[in-house]
Amino acid sequence: MLSWDEFDKEEGEVAVKGANAGHAAEATMDRLDSAGGAAALEARAVTANDSAAVARAKASLDQLDIAEGLAELEGASARVAVDEKRMINCRADLNQLVPFKYDWAWQKYLDGCANHWMPQEVNMTADIALWKNPEGLTDDERRIVMRNLGFFSTADSLVANNLVLAVYRLITNPECRQYILRQAFEEAIHTHAYQYCIESLAMDEGEIFNMYHEIPSVAKKAAWGLKYTRSISDPKFETGTVDTDKELLRNLIAYYCVLEGIFFYCGFTQILSMGRRNKMTGVAEQFQYILRDESMHLNFGIDVINQIKIENPHLWDAEMKEEATQMILQGTQLEIEYARDTMPRGVLGMNAAMMEDYLKFIANRRLSQIGLKEEYPGTTNPFPWMSEIMDLKKEKNFFETRVIEYQTGGALSWD
Repeated sequence: MLSWDEFDKEEGEVAVKGANAGHAAEATMDRLDSAGGAAALEARAVTANDSAAVARAKASLDQLDIAEGLAELEGASARVAVDEKRMINCRADLNQLVPFKYDWAWQKYLDGCANHWMPQEVNMTADIALWKNPEGLTDDERRIVMRNLGFFSTADSLVANNLVLAVYRLITNPECRQYILRQAFEEAIHTHAYQYCIESLAMDEGEIFNMYHEIPSVAKKAAWGLKYTRSISDPKFETGTVDTDKELLRNLIAYYCVLEGIFFYCGFTQILSMGRRNKMTGVAEQFQYILRDESMHLNFGIDVINQIKIENPHLWDAEMKEEATQMILQGTQLEIEYARDTMPRGVLGMNAAMMEDYLKFIANRRLSQIGLKEEYPGTTNPFPWMSEIMDLKKEKNFFETRVIEYQTGGALSWD
């Protein structure tokens, strides 16, 4: 290593010494590698102090083949080049995170980590008092709170199961997998948040958590999403054919474009509208955090779907486009029915007809995001304030209860 005194010497002399130092360092590393390897082998030797169980463990490791399980990965022993990476059916080593091919996926992972929060950090005192007060909320408002907690307490579990049991295994890009792991954790936080709300308000947990079985408008949405999970959650399911690749693509459209991209929007709008009226502000604040997470999930999913289309244009044929369109339209219809069930009459400055317009506006957005034709021409957004809440660049809490300043790996800081 160069000392500070060497900076006073001639440049050529320093360069020579630097080159010699480099060779010396390389030789030193070779010696360390050799010594380390020998030391590791020595550690494997059975000694008199080893129990019979320890001796058996050491002996069994003598037969360990470090290449086992990697043979099916083409080029697994070589370093991965960026161009070898693909969203699905990639034969490069899945464990080599860098170099990145999709910088946007890694950035979303970093952004997700920076947006960390926990439900217990939200004060529920005012909500509890309002909920216990017989005059605190109208029957319509109570219906909205209960219906939405009933749906969402199950919906995020469905998403998490789909991610962990199916999507993570089938997406073959490491940086995307890194974000999927973050998303799965966020889904767990969301389910925790709903449980925290339900427990804080002393609701009937059996009633709320079983709505996806017992309330038709809730059950239909859950059933619609589950049918797109059944085949790919089978451990034996593999992509690699046109049919199986399309099956995965259907799942991604169902869960990102519909379940997270449409099914969540009626409930979020209703709860956040309550918060704007200074009602159930603790629940509304948690829903706002969740909506910010879900907006990032949605954007990630759209990017994944579009990248698969770019890399596999043969999948995006006329049949698949029609099927994707129908999936989004079916999801929109189910959410419209859910809106009518949750608010059969006007409440919170909105009604089912306004929500239907909003959902059609959202559906047009989802269709266009994956390159499909809008099916509800002329539809406008009756709730522009929702777009403001979903702007991830906004720092100030919509309800002005605090400033949202997320800290990586830590708790929210309070203003």
